[in-house]
Amino acid sequence: MAFNLKKVLKALLFSSSQPITVKDIQTAFSRFHDQAVLPIANLESKPEDGEFPVSEPAEMPADEMPAPANDGAEVVVAASTETDEELYQDVPSLITAAQIREAMDELAAELRASNDIYLLIDGANGYRLVTHPRFARWIRILRDEPAPVKLTQSALETLAIIAYRQPVTRGDMEDIRGVTINSLILKQLEDRNWVEVIGHRETVGRPALYATTKQFLDDLGLASLDQLPMIETPAQQGALIDALEHAAEPAPAAPAIEAGEPPSPPEDTAPSEAPAEAPSDASPDEAEVAFVSSGTEP
Repeated sequence: MAFNLKKVLKALLFSSSQPITVKDIQTAFSRFHDQAVLPIANLESKPEDGEFPVSEPAEMPADEMPAPANDGAEVVVAASTETDEELYQDVPSLITAAQIREAMDELAAELRASNDIYLLIDGANGYRLVTHPRFARWIRILRDEPAPVKLTQSALETLAIIAYRQPVTRGDMEDIRGVTINSLILKQLEDRNWVEVIGHRETVGRPALYATTKQFLDDLGLASLDQLPMIETPAQQGALIDALEHAAEPAPAAPAIEAGEPPSPPEDTAPSEAPAEAPSDASPDEAEVAFVSSGTEP
C-alpha cells in the first residue's frame, strides 16, 4: 500500500490548534527522517585518546532487587502502529509545496462534498480546520456566549473600501462614500482586529492610513488580498456585502454564522449619512466601491 499523504495531513490538521503552513508540513517530514534510529555504538571498542571508557552498569543481585508493586493496577502498553504501510512506509524525503497544496485542495473538496461538520480553510496564516457555520449556534450555547453583534451597513461599506483601496485615510473613505464616516465605525473595525493603522500620509495633518489585517483575511478564508472577488455589477456588490456580513458574525473557529438568521436593521451611526448608493455623478473608480443593497445571494 502506497504512502497516504492526505491521511497524514488530516491528522496534522486535527492535532494542531493553530494554522499549519506548507513550511510546517515540510519541516515535519524532515524531522520524520531525522529521527530514524541510529545504530548503537559498540561500547567494547577501544576508546580514542582524550576519551573516557564507558563502563557497563553493575548488575544488582536478584535477591536485592525491589519487588514489583502489586496494587491491582493494569499496565497497558500501546501496540506499535509504525508498521502501518500507508502512514510510515515509503515516506518521501522531499515533499514539494505543490504536492501539499494539491492534497489540501482534495481534502477541502471532500469535506465540502460530504457536508461534514468541518471545513478546510486556506487562510493568510496557513491551513486550518474550522467548524461549519451552521453549527455556530450550538457551539455558542456550549460556551455560553452571547449572540454576535452585527456590523451596520455603513461599517460593512467602510470595511469594503479599506479592503479594496488600502491604504486609505478617513478622508479618502468619505470622498468615496460621499458622507461623513463616524469615528465609532473605524473603532469597531479596529476592535475586531480587521483594520489597523499602518502609517500616516505625509500631508497636512498627517492623517492615519488604514489597511486590513491578517485576521481579516483569515476570518474570510482568504490567503491574500488577490483572492478578493472582482466588483463589477450590483449583484456582485451585494454578494460581497453579504459575505462580509456573515464573516462579521464570529462563529467559533469559523468565518461565518449559521444560515437563516435574519439580519438586524442598520444602525444610524452618523445622522448626516445618506443611503449607501453610488452617486450618479461618481467616477467609475468611486462607483466601484460605492456599494448598494442587494438581495442576491453569493
